[in-house]
Amino acid sequence: MIGRNDPCWCGSQKKWKLCHFPNKPNSFAATKTATPSLKEFYKKKYGILIKSPKEIQGIRKSCLLAADILEKTCAMAKAGVTTLELNDYAHALHLKAGAIPAPLHYGEPPFPKSICTSLNEVICHGIPNATPLIEGDIVNIDLACILNGYYGDCSQMVVIGKTTPDRQLVVDVAYECLMQSIEVLKPNVPVSMIGEIIEAYAKKHGCSVVDQFVGHGVGIEFHENPQIPHHKNSMTIPLAPGMTFTIEPMINKGVKEAVVDPKDKWTARTKDGKPSAQWEHTLLITETGCEILTPWKKLSGKNSNEDSRKDSKGSKF
Repeated sequence: MIGRNDPCWCGSQKKWKLCHFPNKPNSFAATKTATPSLKEFYKKKYGILIKSPKEIQGIRKSCLLAADILEKTCAMAKAGVTTLELNDYAHALHLKAGAIPAPLHYGEPPFPKSICTSLNEVICHGIPNATPLIEGDIVNIDLACILNGYYGDCSQMVVIGKTTPDRQLVVDVAYECLMQSIEVLKPNVPVSMIGEIIEAYAKKHGCSVVDQFVGHGVGIEFHENPQIPHHKNSMTIPLAPGMTFTIEPMINKGVKEAVVDPKDKWTARTKDGKPSAQWEHTLLITETGCEILTPWKKLSGKNSNEDSRKDSKGSKF
C-alpha cells in the first residue's frame, strides 16, 4: 500500500498526503483518465489495470451485451422453467451476438455451464440443471460475456411469484447494499468504503455479509485486481479514473459462512440453510464519479417497475 508520506503516484514530487490523498477534496480534478503516470503507478503498486479510452469502449460494449442478455434471461425465469433451460437460452444469445460465455469451462474443475443459477440457500456458483423453478423460489442469475476480447459481468435476483418474508428480505437488502455502495464511488474513495457501507446496511436489517467471496476488477481479464470485499476491511487503495470492477454483495439471512459442495467443487450454500441473495454491476470510475456499465433493468424486489435511482442504460452517479 502507498503510505501518506510516500511520493505521490502522479510525479509531482509531493507527498501523497499533500497531493492525491483520498481525503483531499477534488484531488483528481485535473487528472486525465488513464494518464501514463497513473496507469504505471497502479499497475506497479497494486497490479491494477487502469483502462484506456479504447479499452473502456470495448468493455462498455461487452457490459451492455451482458446486461441485455441478463434482462432477457431473467424475464424467462418463471415457475416450471428449469435452470438448464435458462442456461441454454442465455448461451444461444451469446452466440447470436458473436460473444463467448465467460463462465463456460472457467476454473478448476472447469465450470460446466454458461451461466450461474443460484437458488434460495445457494450463495453463488450454482450449476444449471433440470430442476424446475417453483413458486416462492428466489434465484440469482449471474453471467459474464466476452465480446471482442473484453469482459462484462453482472447478475440479478428473480423472485418466482410470492416468496417467504426471509427470502424477500435478503433480495431487497442485497439490492440496497449494491446501490448504496455505488452511490459513494468516485476518485480517491478507498476501496474499504464499499464494504463498510454494505455491512452497515446488512447488519441494520438483520442480515450477514459473505466474506469468502468478493467483487473484482474486470474488463481485460475475467478476474483482475483489486479484490472488492463486501465486508468491513482495511483496503486503502484509492479509486482512480479508468478502474473497472464489480460489486456483488452476497447477503444471508443467517450466518455468513458458505459451504462449497464437495462433489461439484463450485456450488456454495449457506452453512445454516437460510436464504441468500446477490446483485451485481460492473462499474467504471470516471473523473467525477462512476458509471454503471451493466445497466440492467431491475425485475424483482421492491420498486421493481420504477427504481428511484433510474438505473437505466447509461446510468451515471
